[in-house]
Amino acid sequence: MPKITAQDVKIPVDVLDDARDLYVENYLKATRASGRLMLYACDQKMEHLNKDFYGEGIDPSDNDPEHLFKIADQGICGVLAGQKGLIARYAADYPEINYLVKMNSKTNLVKTKQDDPYSPQLYSLDSVLAMRENGVNVVGIGYTVYLGSEYESTMLSEAGELIAEAHANGLIVVLWMYPRGKAVEDEKDAQLIAGAAGVALCLGADFVKVNPPSAAGGKTSAELLAIASEAAGHTGLVCAGGSKADPKEFLSNLYDQIHIGGADGNATGRNIHMRSLDEATRLTKAISAITLADYPVEDALAVFSGERDFSL
Repeated sequence: MPKITAQDVKIPVDVLDDARDLYVENYLKATRASGRLMLYACDQKMEHLNKDFYGEGIDPSDNDPEHLFKIADQGICGVLAGQKGLIARYAADYPEINYLVKMNSKTNLVKTKQDDPYSPQLYSLDSVLAMRENGVNVVGIGYTVYLGSEYESTMLSEAGELIAEAHANGLIVVLWMYPRGKAVEDEKDAQLIAGAAGVALCLGADFVKVNPPSAAGGKTSAELLAIASEAAGHTGLVCAGGSKADPKEFLSNLYDQIHIGGADGNATGRNIHMRSLDEATRLTKAISAITLADYPVEDALAVFSGERDFSL
């Protein structure tokens, strides 16, 4: 099992001296002292509205927002990522979860053909720090940038300011980096995704969440992902989980993303929360077995099926 200690954490120099210990503590919490991130994405209630929470192929329990927190509480993940209001409404009942506050969001109602995407900052970092002071286990923040959007400069500016402020207060930062807009011809082009990873590095993010590139030129998605992982440098790269998929296929792709593509973890939402509590909980353990403990796919599938236990 990959293990790191406080001495192994690369602390950015924009983390102030009196916040260094807190930054290390939060980094170790978020990565479960592995150096890899298992991010449980729960920001879709705003991003995708209710279509990912109710309907055919979705367990009925997913329509209740508390389902998200029950899964994180009973399963294994590094952080639960969601908007501040969502976390504020449920964190008192689930105080042990590591929370990452998503600082900006938008709905999917306005399409690119109508207007380029812009995801506005929803609240100040001070309000997040106040929630932390009130006892909520906030270890980091997240922010989405749509590279190629005509509003790109605003999002880059907001992200840069937030990263500087968050690091100064000992928080880690994950950037969602998605090339998107009328200027973007192929959102999953390998070089474009590598470029997005490099932008996240230049902004100072601790982790960058990207979509896996499309296979091309005789190379698999995982092989092309390696370009982005290298371009990310000291910023850890994690892949978005995408829509609900067969567990074996999903876990196999995850294994390849880490061991061929050089990813430093995963960021999974729909593949987890669309399932029943029992199944979703087992899947978080299977994902974490690969991400945090280097389990091979067959062993992770045994964890998912309940034939094998996994704990940290």
